[in-house]
Amino acid sequence: MKAASASEPLTTRVPSAWRRALRVLRTIIGEPDYERYVAHMRDHHPECAVPSQDEFMRQRMESRYTKPGSRCC
Repeated sequence: MKAASASEPLTTRVPSAWRRALRVLRTIIGEPDYERYVAHMRDHHPECAVPSQDEFMRQRMESRYTKPGSRCC
């Protein structure tokens, strides 16, 4: 990740800072990142079919809530 430099205009630095902050927040709360998943699948598993975004989200939710020990309650 490229750090913003002082020579970049504020209008460029602020939106990229917001994007980074949102990405960190989404990671903290566990929101799956479909675009990152697709890139990983294409780079590392090109022989596998990539599920649609809806199917991906359904699989993540199923995995999150059906694994024993994955929740505190």
